[in-house]
Amino acid sequence: MTEPRNPAMTHSMPNSTNPEPKYGRSVSLMQAAELLQVSRRTIYNRIRDGQLATIRTHGSQRVLMSSLFDLGVAPPPASIHNQHDAQL
Repeated sequence: MTEPRNPAMTHSMPNSTNPEPKYGRSVSLMQAAELLQVSRRTIYNRIRDGQLATIRTHGSQRVLMSSLFDLGVAPPPASIHNQHDAQL
C-alpha cells in the first residue's frame, strides 16, 4: 500500500505532460534560491534574519511559499494548483 501524497511535499520536477514546475505550500531551500534568483547562502541568511519562514518535514527544512510571496515572488498560475487538485 502506498502512502497518500502530501501536497506540501510536491516536487518541482517537470515531466513530459506538464513542463511547468509544481509548487506546494513549501519549497526546498534550493528551489527558494532559484525562485528568488539568489544563492543558497542568501536563503540561509534570510531565514536567520527572519525574512523567510520555514518548516521542518522529515528532517528537511523547507521555505514556506507565503514568505516568498512577501519577498516579491509571483504566485504560480491558478492552473497549476487546479491540475494538482484534480489529481488528488
